[in-house]
Amino acid sequence: KATMLRTLLYTVNSLLQQRRYQAALAVVKGFRNGAVYGAKIRAPHALVMTFLFRSGSLREKLKAIVRATYTHSRNLAYFVFTYKGLLALQSRMQGKKIPFHSFLAACIGGWLVFGENNNINSQINMYLLSRILFGLSRLAVEKGYIPEPKQDPFPLFAALVWGIVLWLFEYHRHTLQPSLQSSMTYLYDDSNVWHDVSDFLVYNKRPATNQS
Repeated sequence: KATMLRTLLYTVNSLLQQRRYQAALAVVKGFRNGAVYGAKIRAPHALVMTFLFRSGSLREKLKAIVRATYTHSRNLAYFVFTYKGLLALQSRMQGKKIPFHSFLAACIGGWLVFGENNNINSQINMYLLSRILFGLSRLAVEKGYIPEPKQDPFPLFAALVWGIVLWLFEYHRHTLQPSLQSSMTYLYDDSNVWHDVSDFLVYNKRPATNQS
């Protein structure tokens, strides 16, 4: 068995060194990295958010954590696989790589994988939206499309972000994502309610007591 295993490892390692298979192997490793990275970043987030804000039994909470982690990991793996596969296909067909290849491959992958409107995809898409707005703003300055600010615009940006999100929370709460609503309810609504020191400092809400 040990000899067979060494032979198998040697064969696999030899295959991985073949440059003619590099594009295909990169797609496979991209799938692997997408699955691992998705699980790494979703599992801790799901664990914290579930035990902070979700009601139900321990079994139900653990199932919710596993389900969210699996969905995020699967979707990211599928997207990376699709994106890199389409990128390699376009490059092979045209004989070179051009910027539009990345845009088109990612558009198709985004449509197929992240186009379903659910909580996980919504969080990922909104996370990316905030990043690309920053990136496009910086690119616009670098290309000269807009003048470089004379002062740091970050304080104004922060003021607008917080002003708008709290206005939405107070007066149009239903427009915000459920997880953001839960976080802001904990911070701004629950802090208005207490009965004694137990739910003023120790707990957020008074622990349930059994009444006979």
